[in-house]
Amino acid sequence: MGLRLRIVGKAVLGICAGLVLAGCSEDFGPDQHGRKVTADSLDGQWLVINYWAEWCAPCRTEIPQLNALAKALETQSAQVIGVNFDGLQGDALKRAADGFDIRFTVLAKDPAARFELPHNDVLPATYIVDPEGRLRERLVGEQTSAGLQAHLQRLREE
Repeated sequence: MGLRLRIVGKAVLGICAGLVLAGCSEDFGPDQHGRKVTADSLDGQWLVINYWAEWCAPCRTEIPQLNALAKALETQSAQVIGVNFDGLQGDALKRAADGFDIRFTVLAKDPAARFELPHNDVLPATYIVDPEGRLRERLVGEQTSAGLQAHLQRLREE
């Protein structure tokens, strides 16, 4: 009886540990449309995380390039994610994203802490995060779709 109790106890502990670890993969919060962005939808992929603001002129010309990149990455294990530098939420975030014609996911919750992204006071700023969640590249200034694809390709080959 004692051996069985220990085996059951270990199994219960294993299940509890699994549940605790599963809880560590916290969701990313809502997007610009108010839809929940789950950890499962982004984890394990290359992420191109772009910080933008309405007052940023280079951001306005960069967004179409990011839209093109997002389209090009649809068949790959990579996604473009936007983050509003000013922390807009709800309807204000939706209006700003719509005003820029952003066609990729814009997170209402800044993922900087999750990926240990350094703070940047210059916009636009783009970070490339690998499938393990590690920051691999920090790019400041306006980027092109072709340039970002080249960065991703180089990083994938390393």
